[in-house]
Amino acid sequence: MPRPTPPPHVVARRRRIGAQIRAARLEKRLTQEKVALAIEMDRATYIRIEQGRASPLLDSLIRIADALGVPLSHLVRD
Repeated sequence: MPRPTPPPHVVARRRRIGAQIRAARLEKRLTQEKVALAIEMDRATYIRIEQGRASPLLDSLIRIADALGVPLSHLVRD
């Protein structure tokens, strides 16, 4: 059974979160590969999170924030 498509406002928020993750990573001058390795995640999955195409678990968001050295709230603020 296919997953239901999320509403547009959810997709938009997910993309904003991905953009905030990317901005924090670039500010720290880290590559996607380095962050993915640090959080023990497949690079392709990490890229999908940055692009807003994947919905990360809370645990993954916490690990990303820790790897980037930023508060979790910095990544998910509106």
